Formats: sequence, structure tokens, C-alpha cells
Amino acid sequence: MRDPISKGGILISGDAPESILRRAKDRSLAVTIRIGKEGITDSVVSELSDQLGKRRLVKAKANRGMLNGSYERSEAFTALADATGSRLVHSRGNTAVFWSGSR
Repeated sequence: MRDPISKGGILISGDAPESILRRAKDRSLAVTIRIGKEGITDSVVSELSDQLGKRRLVKAKANRGMLNGSYERSEAFTALADATGSRLVHSRGNTAVFWSGSR
């Protein structure tokens, strides 16, 4: 088991298997959650929870200008992972991939 990795201020889960990391970094994984101008709302949390119940990996993207800087991204993505009981396994810019934790 690997230790969590800090990437640009965002704590990435270090216990994800290599196969999950490869899929999370694959550009063909479609964005299925959009974080709009209201930010992380109850409906965003609910939708991510629902999607994680159906599949192991879910990619979320914040609209341009929503999360400026690594601190805001770190706070938002960490809060979203905590609220859904998921793990943040990959993050790049305004995009993050969450893993349900089930293999």
C-alpha cells in the first residue's frame, strides 16, 4: 500500500491499485459530473454518490473559472471525496477522478 501523494496541494489516495490509476489517467474516461457556478452543491454530491454506486471510477470537471488555483481545487476535490466516501485517485487542472474504493 502506498502513502497518499500530494500533487499541487491536492492529496491523492496512494492505496489505489495500478489498474485503477491507469484507467483514471486514460483520456477516454468521460467526464460525467460537472461542477457549475454554484460549486459543490448537495445535488453534485448526490450525483457523484449515485454514479460511484454504479461504477468504480467517476470523472468530474469544474467549469472554467470555478476553481482558481491549486488551493481551491484541493479544498473542493477533497471535500467532494469526503462527502461521498470516495477516494481522489487522479487530478489534473480542473478535472478529478474519484474511485469508489471497491476493487
